[in-house]
Order: sequence, then structure tokens, then C-alpha cells
Amino acid sequence: MAGGRGIYHLLRSRLHSQTTAPPALSSLISKKDQDASGSAGMKSLRAIALLGAGVSGLLSFTTIAAADEAEHGLECPSYPWPHQGILSSYDHASIRRGHQVYTQVCASCHSMGLISYRDLVGVAYTEEETKAMAAEIEVVDGPNDEGEMFTRPGKLSDRFPQPYANEQAARFANGGAYPPDLSLITKARHNGQNYVFALLTGYRDPPAGVTIREGLHYNPYFPGGAIAMPKMLNDGAVEYEDGTPATEAQMGKDVVSFLSWAAEPEMEERKLMGFKWIFVLSLALLQAGYYRRMRWSVLKSRKLVLDVVN
Repeated sequence: MAGGRGIYHLLRSRLHSQTTAPPALSSLISKKDQDASGSAGMKSLRAIALLGAGVSGLLSFTTIAAADEAEHGLECPSYPWPHQGILSSYDHASIRRGHQVYTQVCASCHSMGLISYRDLVGVAYTEEETKAMAAEIEVVDGPNDEGEMFTRPGKLSDRFPQPYANEQAARFANGGAYPPDLSLITKARHNGQNYVFALLTGYRDPPAGVTIREGLHYNPYFPGGAIAMPKMLNDGAVEYEDGTPATEAQMGKDVVSFLSWAAEPEMEERKLMGFKWIFVLSLALLQAGYYRRMRWSVLKSRKLVLDVVN
């Protein structure tokens, strides 16, 4: 009751301070003045108070949603990846182009420490092509018979080279930011494939009122909106071996296909084995159903006659 009186006095003071008042509120105030008990007026004022509380809650929810979007980044669109179907496989030509994009654009900062050169054999390259590619790098090995470390050409069993010696060197070269390893990036991020593609192609100029400090770049899909990595994919940045036009979207699609394969190289085999097992179990189910019908048909079709006389 005390809260209702307080709201009533607040509305009354607001109405007196304005030249014109809404008819609904004026009628409520007049009714309150006419009836000292104010039972009907108090009910209406309580309804107005509840309505105001609801509007305030809606506004606060909108504010929280906007703050959550600013903290976690803009929601990524869903793209129709060709390998997402139940029986769909990777686009291996796209994987090969994506590896080329990674090598020429991403490998200078980002590592892929869980992928070996032999993983590319039969997926994007032949064995001879992969051996020639691995031989282009130098790997520190050893110790030798004299106890010293030495360098040798890379082999199929070697993993992709690291761009930095350690994390401290990586942070020093990138202004304090640490470029993450990309071996499992599409699994390590929420909505991974869509997020990586949206991030690579989502660089924009900051909107009015948003200030990005020096050394950072505005990307609405990155949590916080400010990312240390500059825009790396530009039209014509890579010259594809197969002659595919190297547009920004094409390079983003190819490198995401390559990273998706790197995070889940067994996907095609898993889908194939799943289809085989479903087929075999379906045959077993048909056999079990037929056996059940043959085995129990005699018992299900028999008649029981009760001799109530004897």
C-alpha cells in the first residue's frame, strides 16, 4: 500500500508539471481524488507499476544481450559446408588449395604442431609431392655419434615447422598477442568452421563511437571486437595451382576446409564405417525379425480350448 501511494504521488506531480496529460492517467488521478479509499485507483496504479517494471526488465535484458554480444562477439552466420552431410566427404581439391593458403599466408604466425607431412599423402598430395615438400625444410635432429645436434632435410614423419621457438618469442613478435595453434581450431572454437570463416572475412571499419587502440583491428566476430591479427585474406593474395580465382571468400572457404580436415582427418572413414555398420545391422535385424516370426508363429497361432464340463 505504501508503494502504491508513492507511485500515485509521483504520477500526480508529473501530471501537474506538464501542460497536457494523457487521458488515461488524468482519469486515474481524478478518480483517486474523488474516492479517498482509492481501491480502484490503486489497482490501476499497481497495474501501471507492474507494466513499468516489465518494461524496465525488457530494457535491462536488451542491455545484457548487447553487452553479451560485445563480450563474446557477433553471432556467426551458418554456411553450407559441402562436408557436413551424413554421407558427404571433404572437397580434396579445396583441402589442397587451403594448405597452399595456410603455407603462404598463415604459417608465418600460426603453427600446426599436430599435423605431419605424411598426413597429406592421399588427401591433398601424392607421396612424391609430399616428400619433396618435406625436404624443403630443415629439422634439428640428434644427437649424433659425437653427441652434437645437427640439421637434416625434412621427412614424411616430421611435423609442420613451428614459426617461433617458444611462446615468449611469439608474443614478442606480435605485440603481446599469442597466435594460437591451428591444428584443432575448428573444434576448439564454438561453431568452429563458421566462426573461423566469419572471422577471416569479417574485418570492418569500426562503427561510430567505437575506438580501437593502435595495433588492434576491428572485427565484430572476435570477442571484444578488437583483434591483433590484421586482415590477411585479400583478393589475389595467393595464386592457385589449378587456376581457381583467389578471391577473399574462396581463400577463406579453402583454408577452413583444410583446417576442418586437420581437426578431424578420420571423418570420411568414420562416416563410411558407420554406413557399413548400419547396413549390416539392418540385415541382422531383418534376420532376427524373420526368425522371431518363424519361431513364435506356432505359439501365437495356437488355440486354447477350456473344457469347462470335465
